[in-house]
Amino acid sequence: MDNTESYGGTINSGLNSMTLDEPISETILRDLRGIATKLKFVLLPRATSEETLRELRNWDLWGPLLLCMVLAVTLAHDALEGEAGDTFSVVFAIVWAGAAIVTLNAQLLNGRISFFQSMCVLGYCLFPLVLGALVCLAVSNFTVRCIIIVVCFLWSTRASSLFMTQLVDDDRKELAVYPVFLFYLAIAWLILS
Repeated sequence: MDNTESYGGTINSGLNSMTLDEPISETILRDLRGIATKLKFVLLPRATSEETLRELRNWDLWGPLLLCMVLAVTLAHDALEGEAGDTFSVVFAIVWAGAAIVTLNAQLLNGRISFFQSMCVLGYCLFPLVLGALVCLAVSNFTVRCIIIVVCFLWSTRASSLFMTQLVDDDRKELAVYPVFLFYLAIAWLILS
């Protein structure tokens, strides 16, 4: 028996090699490549791509966690003196609790998506809003900030809605998209306030 067979299997990403004995640098680079691939799907969402659905089934929470942390740190940096810790906590809690509520709604609508797949999609679709928050750090004009955040909000909502509507029956699409709209609207409001 080959020594590598005793480790027990491969990871969920479809790789044919064993990953338990690989160097940590390879693991981190593989995860970063996976995050970059998923961000590409968010930046250029396609409505009916089979590749998109296949990538959706291969969920991870590293990217959403990273995006949530960047958003929370960005908004905490922009907060008033003494309120940075509270801002970080509120943003972190709203992102994860909001995503869980939207995910629960999709589950109650008999969506063909697992809890963690939905959390993954909602988390990765934060990316345009995170970019908007980072750009808004350098912009002081409120009107320009509003325009940036509205564009990013629409981008996030559209990307997430395209993914979510593929996994819910046609007669329930609006019921699945409305909470997604509210979720990203709340985050956009946090960025502007």
